[in-house]
Amino acid sequence: MKQKFAHLIHWIRTHRTRSIIIFSVVLVIIASAVAFSILNQKGPVFDRTPIKVKPRPKPVIYYSPITGLPVSSEADRTKPVTAIVIENSPDARPQSGLKDAETVYEAIAEGGITRFAVIYQQNKPELIGPVRSLRPYYVDWMKPYDASIAHVGGSAAALAEVRNGSYRDIDQFFNAGTYWRASDRYAPHNVYTNFERLDALNSVKGYKTSAPKEYARADIKPSAAPDASTINVAISGPTYNSSYIYDATNKFYVRSQAGAPHVDREKGVITPKVVVVLNVDESTVFQDTNRQEIQTTGSGVATIFQGGTVVKGTWERSSKDILYTFKDSEGKEVKLDRGQTWITAIPNGSGSVSWQ
Repeated sequence: MKQKFAHLIHWIRTHRTRSIIIFSVVLVIIASAVAFSILNQKGPVFDRTPIKVKPRPKPVIYYSPITGLPVSSEADRTKPVTAIVIENSPDARPQSGLKDAETVYEAIAEGGITRFAVIYQQNKPELIGPVRSLRPYYVDWMKPYDASIAHVGGSAAALAEVRNGSYRDIDQFFNAGTYWRASDRYAPHNVYTNFERLDALNSVKGYKTSAPKEYARADIKPSAAPDASTINVAISGPTYNSSYIYDATNKFYVRSQAGAPHVDREKGVITPKVVVVLNVDESTVFQDTNRQEIQTTGSGVATIFQGGTVVKGTWERSSKDILYTFKDSEGKEVKLDRGQTWITAIPNGSGSVSWQ
C-alpha cells in the first residue's frame, strides 16, 4: 500500500500540470453534484390556508333582577327575596334599612299615614324597621318577587290573602323569634328584625331561592340639560309629602320628607336612582276599621324620573303576578335605570306630582 502511494506521489510530481487539471475537474464534478442535490432537495410543505382565529367570547354579565345592577353569578340572581313592611309615621322615624332597600313601594296605609313595602335580595342590612302590619295592595306589589313577606299582622283582607297558601308568609305573629321589640321606642313603633334572623327563618322554611320578575332596565345616560332637577310629590299631607333633588355629580336623587332630608338611622340620607309616581284609583273602605283600597292592576298615569329627566307616560299591569310596564306618550316602553327604585302611589284626584 505504501509503495502504491509513493508511486502516486511520484507521478503527481512528475506530471504536475496534468495533476492540477485532473484535481480541478474532480472538484468541479463534486461541487456540481452538491449544488444539484441542494437545488433539487424538496423543502417543507406549508399549508397556506388562512387560519380562522375564533374571537374571544364576551364575558357574561349577570344582573340583579331587582335593581338591574351587576352581580357575580347566576346564583346571585336566584337568591331568596324578602319583602318587609316598614312604618312611616313620625314615631317610626328615622327608619332602619331603607338606605339598602333595592326597590320601595310607598302608599297610604290609613288616615293619610304612609307605609313602605321594601324589597331585598342582594343587600342585607343589619337592622330593619320598625316593621308594621300588612295591607292587600302591599301583598299585590310583593307577589311578582316570589318573596318571603315579613310583617306584624295586617288588615283582615291582607291576612286572608297572604295566608291562602300562595305566599311565603313570615308574619311576626307566628315567628316571634325572628323579631324583637326595641327598648328605645314604644309600641307599636318598635318591632325590628335583621337578616341574620330572616335568613335563618327562610332557610328553615325551605325558602332558599326566588324567581322574581324583572323591570326592563338599561344604563340611562344622565341628561346634559336636566329638565327635572327638583321633584315634589303630594300624597296626603305635609307630614308625608316628599321631594327629591337631583344630584348630577352622583347621578341620584336626594329624598326629603316633611320638609327635611329623609334619613336611614344607620346609613344616612336616602338616594334612589329612579323615582316613579303612579296615579292610582284609591278609596277608603270599612273592613276591620277604615282602610285604604288601591287598584294595583289596569292602567293609569305614570311619571318617571331618572338621570335628571322626566317622562310623563302610563303604567300598565294586567295581573298581580307581573310587574308594571311603563310607556311614554308615544307608547314606547320606558326602561328604568339601574339602582334603587322608589315607587310612590298617589291617589287620583287628591295626589299630585310636580317638577322643575
